[in-house]
Amino acid sequence: MERRIYLDNSATTHTDAEVLQKMLPYFSDVYGNGSSQHFFGREALAAIDEAREKVAKAIGAKPSEIYFTSGGTESDNWAIKGAAHALRAKGNHIITTAIEHPAVIQTCKRLEKEGFEVTYLPVDDEGFVTADQVENAITDKTVLISVMTANNEVGTIEPIREIGAVAKKHKVLFHTDAVQAIGNVPIDVVKDNIDMLSMSAHKFYGPKGVGVLYKRTGVKTERFMDGGEQERNMRASTLNTPGIVGLGAAIEKAVRDMEKNNAHVKELRDFFVAEVLANISDVRYNGTKDTSRRLASNANFSFEYIEGESILMSLDLAGIAVSSGSACSSGSLEPSYVLLSLGVPIELAHGSIRFSFGKDNTREEVEYTLTKLYEVVARLREMSPLFKKFEGEKKYV
Repeated sequence: MERRIYLDNSATTHTDAEVLQKMLPYFSDVYGNGSSQHFFGREALAAIDEAREKVAKAIGAKPSEIYFTSGGTESDNWAIKGAAHALRAKGNHIITTAIEHPAVIQTCKRLEKEGFEVTYLPVDDEGFVTADQVENAITDKTVLISVMTANNEVGTIEPIREIGAVAKKHKVLFHTDAVQAIGNVPIDVVKDNIDMLSMSAHKFYGPKGVGVLYKRTGVKTERFMDGGEQERNMRASTLNTPGIVGLGAAIEKAVRDMEKNNAHVKELRDFFVAEVLANISDVRYNGTKDTSRRLASNANFSFEYIEGESILMSLDLAGIAVSSGSACSSGSLEPSYVLLSLGVPIELAHGSIRFSFGKDNTREEVEYTLTKLYEVVARLREMSPLFKKFEGEKKYV
């Protein structure tokens, strides 16, 4: 292997060095249980409370509305199942989209087995759902709307504020999976009319295994786990003090540096996209071309006539890490349901790769990746009988 280049930042980011330094004392020196009444516990609790304030400030919430979890998947499960069960007497209808993260889709599928009805709204060919679609789907039985802030595969940023306004107008709870958005998209839970929001620290240069559910004051959900009285008796389990401290430090830094980081990764992404489209034939750029409505870090391509997994493995051998879809679905041989929902033909969906850039990537790394990508695509197509048969007949932009 010649070198190592990481272009899979949508799957996870590394823990920032400054964040790690702030976490380290809470593994050894300040090791008390935050629920204990003695000095050691109070010292840990003070750090937890400080992190809670940082998270609240980052999204325009109150500290009392922040609940720590093990990550985005738990937060999504708690928000959707907890609200659905708590409001069962009012109705059994949930609205979401066809391109949500599996943590939302599979949670809704589970609720369908319990008798809930779920509307999976279609998206257009760029991955957008509209507030009008949401409003038209509301019935007198609708108790929850869940629409992600930004899509993890194609980077589409949904019109969350408009959807939140529709939910508020109809007095329906609104949850958003903001796992990909935190640190990349400005969020204000009050202005955006968000009732519940999920996030995960490892997506914005914090540690893995810790996340947040924001739950607006007055929103009723069932408690997620039974046991102790942690998190205001709503989520039992000893609090992960080092992880929580890391999450607080990471979100504070991510929001502070958002504009700078976005400008950097957008420059890399835009250069990369332009070069791919100019130098590789029969390639489709998936998602919106409107950069103001797409995560600055995201580029998703479908390469005609070849398999995405073959591209991924070939780039991996060259020391370049990318993804063939959502990291949470990487073990599946099925084509991306997100791309199929955008109308990407199944054979093209099989040939898709997501490149996601991070704050520490460099122009030189991108140039090296392009060189290797050209070689990989040319070699794989040379072995493809379909390429030889249909070469030049299609051109995607």
